[in-house]
Parts: sequence; C-alpha cells; structure tokens
Amino acid sequence: MTDLLRDGYDVVVAGGGAAGLSGALTLARSRRSVLVVDAGSPRNAPAAGVHALLAREGIPPAELLERGRAEVRGYGGQVVPGEVDAVVREEDGFAVTLTGGRAVRARRLLVATGAVDELPDVPGLRERWGRDVVHCPYCHGWEVRDQAIGVLATGPFSVHQAQLFRQLSADVVFFSHTAPPSEEQTEELAARGVRIVDGKVTALEIAQDRLVGVRLSDGTVVGRAALAVASRITVRAGFLAGLGLRPADHPSGMGQYIPADATGRTEVPGVWAAGNVAEPAAQVGAAAAAGTMAGAQINADLIAEETRRAVAAYRRVRAG
Repeated sequence: MTDLLRDGYDVVVAGGGAAGLSGALTLARSRRSVLVVDAGSPRNAPAAGVHALLAREGIPPAELLERGRAEVRGYGGQVVPGEVDAVVREEDGFAVTLTGGRAVRARRLLVATGAVDELPDVPGLRERWGRDVVHCPYCHGWEVRDQAIGVLATGPFSVHQAQLFRQLSADVVFFSHTAPPSEEQTEELAARGVRIVDGKVTALEIAQDRLVGVRLSDGTVVGRAALAVASRITVRAGFLAGLGLRPADHPSGMGQYIPADATGRTEVPGVWAAGNVAEPAAQVGAAAAAGTMAGAQINADLIAEETRRAVAAYRRVRAG
C-alpha cells in the first residue's frame, strides 16, 4: 500500500464508498490500472450499521469500506486518501488534479463521490443523525419498530415517508412544521391512524443521550423516541465543472444528482457516475451494483477503443 502515484491510469475513481470500490474492484479484476481517490467521508458514516445488505447485514460502515479497500488492493488497484480537485480534458483522456497539487492522467473517469444530506435548521437534528434521527425506513426502520416515531415534514416526500414508517409502528406522529399536508394527504394520514401535529418544530429534547421528544414553537413537547426527516441531497461534484458537467435537480425533488444512463454513462464522453451522486435514493447494495455495472461498461469501452487502434495498426502493417 503506497500513496506514490503513477503518471497515468486506465481509470481514476473519484470516491471510495460502496459504488467507487465496487467499480474499482470490477476494473482491477479485468487487469485495468485503477486509482481510487478516497475522501474518507461516506454519507452513512454516522450509522452504527449497514442494513438490507445481503450477507453483510448490520456491518459497521467503516468495516465494510475497509474490507472493500483491501479487496481492491488485492487485485492490484490503488486506493489513496484525498479528493479530486479538478478534471480537464486531454487528447487521450483526462488530467486529474488532487487536492494538494498532485496530478495524474486517466483514460476514463468514474465519479462516485456520493452526496451530502442537508437537514432542516432544527437544533439537535445533525447531532442525532443516523442514530434516532433517521430518513430511510429500509436502512433504519427495523431498529425503530414499534417505537413512538415522529416524521418532520420538509416537503412533498414527507407524507410518503410517514406512510412507510407507519408500516413499522402503530404510533406515528406527522409534524407539519413547514410543509402542511394537502387535504387529500390529511385524509390519507388520518385513515392510517397517523396523528398530525401543527406548528413549527424548534428543537429536539434529549435525555441520557437519546431522543425523548420534539419541542414546538409554543413550548409543547411531544414525546417521541425516533424522528424521520427527509433531507435535501447535494452532490460532491464541483470538480466536474471544467468538463461542463454540472449537477441537475433530481426529478423526485430530493435534491441534486449527476444525470447518467442505466450503465452510469454521463453526457460527457469518458465519464461515468455511480452511487448516490447519480441516484440519491440508492442504498449501499444498489450503489455497489451501480459501481459494478459502471466498471464493466468502462472496461468494455476501453476494449472497444483498444480494438479500433489495433485494427488500424494491423491495416498499416498489412498495407506495407
């Protein structure tokens, strides 16, 4: 394991989460030279365990990634700490500059830098995030089952979020906060036994390092053991601006993403994207699968290029 960089790689992978490492593993097993630039700040770092991941249920996020890094290195891939600062087009690929000034060349680029959860400005939310303040019923729902769950309304998705958590507990309260439900949504929530509490949420009540309630602007405290919040997603992709590739608003309204097709191919030739940077709702398993798909497609794209060059050279030799 070394941070000594080569001059060039077949593929540079920006991001060392599940998507980036899965893509790198696929490429390394195809005997591609691969560099993974890992910022070491995965989106799920606050969580105690990764859930709904077959055969790795409950594994701590840090352990999962450490295993992934070891697997990539075991096939000859290189993983270094750092971030990609800028990317510019060159004749045969890209010049990739890392923070600190180091630079390498890449024939292809896989963007797997993930996303950041922006939370409402309510004291206590960030500190409890990934613990008893959660967002995904599939990532955290089992852990809060049958508890007193609150849902903090932040936008159109919040009602759907409340319905999902109602599957896990009979005691769900919908805090309308800054996004009151429509008349139709109010009826739906009432039909499912979800109580609506009006008023702006101003703070969380914490006792003995656990959530015990939600405080409203009028001073009322509603007892809750868990709170679901739909965050807004921003992607870590500013370094792509030099290629003309910028984040767009996701159709779901969840926040930003880098548009890519089902294989991860973006509108910029030679650049693929996988994981939360391309699909904000992707869980770890889906992000890893997307990374694997992108890695395979990148390898196929390189093979097509190499074949074209080989055919051209072959014809020149035959032509004498």
